Amino acid sequence: MNELFEILKYTLPAIIVLIVSIVLIKKMIKNDQHKRNSEIALGNQKIITPIRLQAYERITLLLERISPESLVMRLNKPEYTAKQLQTELLNTIRSEFDHNVSQQIYISAQVWEIIKNARTNTIQLINGSASKVNPDAPAFNLSKVILENLVAQEKSPVSMALDALKSEVKKFY
Repeated sequence: MNELFEILKYTLPAIIVLIVSIVLIKKMIKNDQHKRNSEIALGNQKIITPIRLQAYERITLLLERISPESLVMRLNKPEYTAKQLQTELLNTIRSEFDHNVSQQIYISAQVWEIIKNARTNTIQLINGSASKVNPDAPAFNLSKVILENLVAQEKSPVSMALDALKSEVKKFY
């Protein structure tokens, strides 16, 4: 019995020290891994942030370029008929959107949906306005109807998308 007590006297503290050491080492390794992950995330953030801000800028530019008032002012030519202007407006919207579609990876899915809806609603506004005008009428007539329909809306689809985009940027920065 005395021998067992002697063995326990030496082994029990050793076992306790071993368990405490294992727990402390695991905790240190976990903290070190967490620190490394934080450093990697911070490094990635330094790289991603400027790219993401550029994406927000490009999407803002896209929205400004496909806004009906901007399109009408930029693309309306006196020699165009209403049908030619409609075609030019729709082609420009598609081209602008296709050129910037890759930016969706930098913004939230909800805001991207709002941007797609702004594009769709702008196309519907143009097509709806074009249906009220004789296709052979001067382009000025279509421009006038588009702007009248835009003013009649409570808020333009592009400005709603811009508001959503600005709100998202404020959340992150």
